[in-house]
This record gives sequence, C-alpha cells and structure tokens, in this order.
Amino acid sequence: MSKDNVADGGVYTGALFFTVIMVMFNGMSELAMTIYKLPVFYKQRDMFFFPPWAYAIPSWVLKIPITFVEVGIWVFLTYYVIGFDPNVSRFLKQYLLLLVVHQAASALFRFIGAAGRNMIVANTFGLFALLLLFALGGFVLSREDVKSWWIWGYYASPLMYFQNAIMVNEFTGHSWSRMVNGTKLGVVLMESQGFYPQTYWYWIGVGASVGFIWLFNILYLASLTYLNAFDKPQAVLPELEDEGVAVGSSSTGGDVVVTGNNNRGMVLPFEPHSITFDDIRYSVDMPPEMKAQGATEDRLELLKGVSGAFRPGVLTALMGVSGAGKTTLMDVLAGRKTGGYIDGEITISGYPKNQATFARISGYCEQNDIHSPNVTVYESLVYSAWLRLPKEVESETRKMFIEEVMELVELTNLRGALVGLPGVNGLSTEQRKRLTIAVELVANPSIIFMDEPTSGLDARAAAIVMRTVRNTVNTGRTVVCTIHQPSIDIFEAFDELFLMKRGGEEIYVGPLGRQSTHLIKYFESVEGVSKIKDGYNPATWMLEATTSAQELLLGVDFVDHYKKSDLYQRNKALIKELSVPRPGTKDLYFPTQYSQSFLTQCIACLWKQHWSYWRNPPYTAVRFLFTTFIALIFGTMFWDLGSKWKTQQDLLNAMGSMYASINFLGFQYGSTVQPVVAIERTVFYRERAAGMYSALPYAFSQFLIEIPYVFVQSVVYGLIVYSMMGFDWTAEKFFWFLFFFFFSLLYFVLYGMMTVAVTPNHNVAAIISSFFYGIWNLFSGFVIPRPRMPIWVRWYYWATPMAYTLYGMIVTQFGEIEDFMSDQADTTVKQFLKDYFGFERSQLGLVAGVLLGFVALFTFIFAFSIRTFNFQRR
Repeated sequence: MSKDNVADGGVYTGALFFTVIMVMFNGMSELAMTIYKLPVFYKQRDMFFFPPWAYAIPSWVLKIPITFVEVGIWVFLTYYVIGFDPNVSRFLKQYLLLLVVHQAASALFRFIGAAGRNMIVANTFGLFALLLLFALGGFVLSREDVKSWWIWGYYASPLMYFQNAIMVNEFTGHSWSRMVNGTKLGVVLMESQGFYPQTYWYWIGVGASVGFIWLFNILYLASLTYLNAFDKPQAVLPELEDEGVAVGSSSTGGDVVVTGNNNRGMVLPFEPHSITFDDIRYSVDMPPEMKAQGATEDRLELLKGVSGAFRPGVLTALMGVSGAGKTTLMDVLAGRKTGGYIDGEITISGYPKNQATFARISGYCEQNDIHSPNVTVYESLVYSAWLRLPKEVESETRKMFIEEVMELVELTNLRGALVGLPGVNGLSTEQRKRLTIAVELVANPSIIFMDEPTSGLDARAAAIVMRTVRNTVNTGRTVVCTIHQPSIDIFEAFDELFLMKRGGEEIYVGPLGRQSTHLIKYFESVEGVSKIKDGYNPATWMLEATTSAQELLLGVDFVDHYKKSDLYQRNKALIKELSVPRPGTKDLYFPTQYSQSFLTQCIACLWKQHWSYWRNPPYTAVRFLFTTFIALIFGTMFWDLGSKWKTQQDLLNAMGSMYASINFLGFQYGSTVQPVVAIERTVFYRERAAGMYSALPYAFSQFLIEIPYVFVQSVVYGLIVYSMMGFDWTAEKFFWFLFFFFFSLLYFVLYGMMTVAVTPNHNVAAIISSFFYGIWNLFSGFVIPRPRMPIWVRWYYWATPMAYTLYGMIVTQFGEIEDFMSDQADTTVKQFLKDYFGFERSQLGLVAGVLLGFVALFTFIFAFSIRTFNFQRR
C-alpha cells in the first residue's frame, strides 16, 4: 500500500490499532483461567499450603514465555506483510512494545478475575474495562475531542500509551518522512488524529506498560490475599415431614421403610402395555484405540442377544456391574440411542415397536434430571402435560390430572418453587428426581423407564423417591429402573430383577420373592457359590457372587447356567406369549406425530421461554443495566459530537461512537446469550426425544422471546445516546438510528445462538464466535475503509454484518449533507463519505435489506442446526 498522504496513513493507523487490540484481547483468556483455578487456590490458601505471593508470582512468570511466542507469531507474520516501515530496529521495537502490552493486558485480566471471583461479575467488569480502554485510547475518539470531565480517563487508559507508542514507532520512520507544508507526513498524520508525535513517546509508552504490569500484578496479589470465595448457595427447600418414611438405626446409618399407596385409579385412564424384546444386539464401530491394540472386528458388540419382558403393574430392577450394559439396554428399548447398530425384535403388547407411536405412550426419566431452571415445579408439569396429553383432553381435566400427579409424587408443597440449577439453587437432588418422574407421569404413559432414580441420594431421600416409584407402579403402569447397589429395603421394593453381567448378557431374569428368596435360592443352587449371611444385603451378595473373577474361580459361566435353567424356559415362553397380540386389540395409532398442532407447540414453547427469561435477571436485568450504563458513558464521552461534521475527524468521532457501541454491546449480547441457549438446548434434547414438539417451534420461540428485550434495550440506548450526542432530531433519522441499532443487536444475539447450535457446547461456541467478531471488527469499514482494502479481500467486507450497520448509521445521519467540509478542499460531507468510505445514501434501502437478511440467515441456520444436529451421544 502507498504512503503518500494522510488518507494512506489512516489505513496504517487502523492496522496498528487492530494490532494492539488483538494483542490485548489475547490476554482476556487469563480471566476465565484465573476464576477456574480460584476454588483450589482458596482451599489451599486457607489450609496454609503457601502464602498468596507464592501463587501469584508463578502465574505471572509462567505467562512470559507464552507472551514471547504469541506476540512473536503475530509480529513476524504481519509486520512486513502489512508493509510497516522496513527498518529492522522499528520491527524489533514493535515486538518489544507488544511484549509489554500483552503482559500488561494479561495482568489486568488476571486482576479482574481475582477481584470478580465469579464469571458473570468478572465478565461484566472485564467488558467495562475494555470499553473504557477502547473508547479512551485515542483512536475511536481523538484527544482534542475528549471532554474535560473524561480527560483523566484518557491519561489513565493503558491503551492510550500503547497506541501512541506504536504510532510513534511507525510514523517517525523513513517511509513517512515526505514533507507536507514543511512538516513530515508522519507528524502531520499523528497530529491530525490527536496523537503526540515526539519520539520519546515510544519510551513513555513502554515505561507506562511496564508500570501497568507491576500495578495490575500487585492488585492481583492483593485480591488473592484479602478476598475470599463467593458463597455458593445450596438448594435448601424444606418440606413438611414426609409420611410413610420410617428412619431407624442400622450399620449403614439408617434403615428406610419404603411404603406406597394402594392400587389407585386416576382422572385420566390409560391403556396398560407390556414390552418384550428378543435377541437384542447392539454394536458400535470399533474404536480406533482398540484396533490399535489388535482388535480385528469392525464392530464392538455391547449387547449380546438379550431377551426379556416387562409387564404392567410390575416394578423391574435392571442391575449389573459397571459396563454390563444396563443403561445401554434401556436406551435401546426406549429408542434413545443416537448411533450404533441395533438388531433384534421389540414388541409393544404384541405389535412391532414403532418409535414415533411408542414415544407417545412411554416416559423416560434420565439420571441427570434435566429441567429448565427458571420455571416453577407446577409450570414444568403444566408445560409437559400441555404438549404431551392428547388435544382432546380439556384444560380443566388436564389441571386436575396435574394436581393428582403432584400428590402422587408428593410435590404439592413445592408447587411454587423454582427448579433451579443442580447443586446451586432451587430443588434438592431428591426433589429434582421426583420432578423428573412427575414430568413423565403427566404425559399419562403406559411404560416408564427410569435411569438410576436413587443415584446420589442418601438412604432417606432414596426411600422417598422409591415410594414415588412404587406409587407409580401401583397405578398399573409398566416401570423399569436401572439401579446400582441399593440398600436392602430399596432392593426389596422391586418385584422382579433383570441382572446382567459385564459384556452385555443376562444372567438372571425373574421374580425376587419375599426377602429376595427366589433370587437367593437360584444363585445358591449354583455349585460353589457361598451362602448368603444373615442380615447381608442380597443385592450386594448377588453382585459379589457373579463377578468375572468369581466365574473364573468357580469355573462357572452364569450366562450358560441361566440359559440351561427352567427360569430361562419360562421367560422364553412368557416372551412368546406376550409377543402375540391379544384378541380384540389394535396396534398403536395416532393421526399426527405430535399431540398438539404446530401453533400450539409454538405458543407453549414461547410461554415457557417467557418465564425462563423473566425470572433470569442475571441475564436480562444485567444486560439491560449494562446497555443503560454504556449509553450514559458514551453519551458523556461523545457529548454533542453528533452535531459536528465540518472536519474528517468530526465524522470519524461520530462513526467511532457507533463502531464502539456496536462492537461492545454486540459482543456482550452475543456472548451472554450462549450459556442461556446451551442450558436450554440440553432440556430441548430431552423434550424432543419425548415427542413433545418439533424443533422449529422451539427455535422460533427462542428467537421471538429475544425481540422485546432487545427492542426495549435498543430504545433506551437510542434515546440516551441520540439526545446526548446531539444528532439531528428528525423522526426519519431517529427511526433509522433505532432500526439499525435494534437489528444489529438482534443479529449479534442470533449469531451467538447460532454458534451454540452448530457446536457441541458453549465453550467451543465462544471460541468460534470470538474469532469471527475479530474478523467483523477488522472488516467493518472503520478500522480500514472499504476503498482502501485490497481488492482480493474486499469481498469479506460485503459478508460482514457490522459493515452494513456502520454504513446505514452513517448515511442516515450525514449522507444527505451537501455543505462543504473545512479541511477537505471543495468537498461536501456527502462526497467525502462516498470517496473515503464508499458510503452512498442512495444505497440505504439495499443496506437495510441486507441487514434484515443477516437476521433471517442466522435465524434459519439456528433453526436448521437445532433440528439437524444432535451433540448428545448415547
């Protein structure tokens, strides 16, 4: 690129600014890393493992070699390619400056992380810090235009020293020594943009950077020394004393008697169904690690010809050691597997299983208890019943059924409690288990699968959950539970046992008997198996007696023993009997795939999203306050600059305010929506698998609920900034300002949602979106105007949403001004915008249309990705 005039220098100024910003932003990773390591640090500090300085110094020192590598890669790849002054000494001086800049930025974000101690707090303060550095660094707003009440911020901003130093290093070089009216071009350029042109400002910048390194590291050390961890709120929702749970002493800390209600009918009738499965085999592609160890098969078989039958009114325990295939079998039967190869026959009341219809009459209680955190217990049940019960069920009947289910699972006292996040707030683990069961029960299923409903619970909590399970079975439903090492009382609450060994084969399928007598009799009949001791847990004894080591020791194959037993023959006969439809019955049939219409699905999803957003102030309220605070900061920083357009710098100041606001608010909106969408996506996977709705209603509701929040925040920001900056008060110009600002924030939100939808988790989404935000920043048309971009990369300008935002905002405010500028010979404002930026008012309709197109595009990709991609691996 040429270096003949001030306009050429503007391009290099933008490149230098982008260089400093990229190096600074690179240090932002310290914030998350610091917070991630703080819990362990606090624990070790409080136990006097070491003094805080012994932790702080290595955090600083170990970053130094990384700084040399990261800055070296950037400088060596960009310095000569961009075309900075070719003097080697200036190349090395830029490298030195960026080293201390990177160290200062890393120290700043380490300090913010240690002071914030919480991701939400630290991210908010981190963005505020970046905003102040960014806006008061001398590039977005010239020094001459900084208001007197903000001038202290200008001289306190580390970016001012970084930017001035790198400018002096470049523009005092030989490449910029051409004389313009008796002054070197480089000096003219720096003075026109409000930078100090004296050469000693390079060393002032380096010295200030070193000072900031020490300052921020000392503050980091002080934070580690004097601050303590945030208190972590725990779920403590008391209930009335539970009836039917007797607690007494035992060697394990308490015996819990599981009791349940007697057989009972319910408001909504249901048709009992049995499920049989014969010779079920499940395999996956052989993992590369196993092939590397010598495996020759193409597939790894996880289930090897498993057969059985589950009947109405019978509570079956699915047990086995880890790796036996319990959850795998349950996922295969429930149709929840997302990959692999399934062979065998599954029937529902004698008819071949069809997953679309089976989902309508079955429920699946997952081990992890996945629920939307910001709705109440009652709302969770209303939502599930609304979407899963047939549309013929009247509203009043549905409400009565929900009340009955709440009574059945003993959630009546918690109807108004927020669900919350596991281990953080809201329901306790045991209460969440019961909610999981209730959410499935309100669908009025005939068959329910439960994956380890008592895992992670103490004896009393497990008994409460098992009482709920027993009550469910007593309604005449078919219930199957995987369970791991239960207590005696919980084990004996089951009617039948389906026991598997490692490798995916069954070794006992049959009744337990009173006090597990049938089970004990069966295994004690095996030669060599030791008798059970009095008072010993039959479940523990059974698992110990059937290990692979015991098989080798006894010379017994329990699979072979089972398949030669009378019990196996009775089970095969039962499977054969239940695999034939009873006379007068019909196969399951539903006229539509989902219980409710597309419109009802949309309304229900939007209803839940409304409550999820309304009760999420860490997201909605913090974002609103952040927007308002940014508006007040920008309004005072750029006070009355919207009414000035006589010079090039005046227009750059106005454009800088728009550029900075969209940059920071957009980045904040796009990043904060990602964890919200990621949490709800996990819930979406469960709800879609349950057949509650299709993907599109969910995607539309997620998009639609953002609109009122973004709109209100846009109006608040627009009123504050538009009036304080002194833009022309006409209805048309104000409308266009709001139009571009609203849709710009909206596409940032949608882009954040979209990146979550196309990636496995929000951490990966954050990395990808941050990369593209950097690209958008560079090609927005502010750092480097479009006419100055090399022709071979100019296409990316047209693919950058931010470019259309700035284009539209500038031409609607200044694009029709025909007055001449004072520092541009015979050039009107309108002509200058066309020549320097490539902006034309006549293209406003096209620009607005493209902006709407980006909103539509990101919405489409989000909806398509949510519908198509499933990152849940089962």
